[in-house]
Amino acid sequence: MADHLDRAVELALRGPAYGPNPRVGCVIVGADGTVLGEGWHRGAGTPHAEPAALDDARARGLDVTGATAYVTLEPCAHTGRTGPCTDALTRAGIGAVRYAVEDPNPVASGGGEVLRSRGIDARHAPLRAAWEVNRRWIGAVAHGRPWVIAKWAQTLDGRTAAADGTSFWVTGEEARAHAHTVRAEVDAILVGTGTVKADDPALSARPAHVESPHQPLRAVLGMSDTFGAKVWRDENAIAIRSHDPHEALAALEAREVRTVVVEGGGTVTTAFLRAGLVDEVHAYIAPAILGSGTNAVGDLGIGTMGGALRGQDVTATALGVDTLVTAFFQRGPQ
Repeated sequence: MADHLDRAVELALRGPAYGPNPRVGCVIVGADGTVLGEGWHRGAGTPHAEPAALDDARARGLDVTGATAYVTLEPCAHTGRTGPCTDALTRAGIGAVRYAVEDPNPVASGGGEVLRSRGIDARHAPLRAAWEVNRRWIGAVAHGRPWVIAKWAQTLDGRTAAADGTSFWVTGEEARAHAHTVRAEVDAILVGTGTVKADDPALSARPAHVESPHQPLRAVLGMSDTFGAKVWRDENAIAIRSHDPHEALAALEAREVRTVVVEGGGTVTTAFLRAGLVDEVHAYIAPAILGSGTNAVGDLGIGTMGGALRGQDVTATALGVDTLVTAFFQRGPQ
């Protein structure tokens, strides 16, 4: 079973990391262990993984009656842009289902119970790798707001800009290329009006070796007028007239944003941290020292080491001469 679920995870990773839907993979296996069909979800509005795998089996001319479907996420039991996967599996005569992650979405969950009520042997078979594929999506759905990644580039002494305001470039090309890859995998990028005025950023995704990358929604938080800036070059942008991070996330949630990268500046990043709304941090650290300048994070109202915000599942990745430190602030399954 583990091998089939591992394969389903591989298939799930073929789907887009951005968008309102999770990444899901499905493998349908006959009683003799033969793989009859495989499928994955290719994005909002396209067939879910289970119907895609069933279509693959039909295209091969294979009968799935009594077969077992191995799925990374509990089959949905509701009608959205497509019909319920529970109905598709039932109509096909699937005999058993093993799903690695229970669906946290109250609108779509309960598929396992629906299948069991129809006489199909549906069971939860936990697999950490399947949870990791949709960690951000699961967190967003569970909290009813977009998953927030706070990203900044800093010197060894925690400065994002020099005393004269210069910030180009804190890190090298490899770190900047990685940041563009992340942009292409999220639904939105958010900055404050101060950053727009100071840097006039394009906020586009330009990952290496990707001809036409997904472009995230550009969101600008604040009350100041930034008319004429590069962020307003087309309609893929939104002005959020507020200083409240909660209101910003509500506006993005209304647009089905599941993941947002908060790129600053420091005032905006600090506001999200103070509000307890940061789920993941990407800190790109350059081997440089300034001694003065702009801090990456401002006062969080924490007066003792015991109150420090401490991340989980921390990783450090070398990117040329720079280092990316990634930390999560929502605990995963134990």
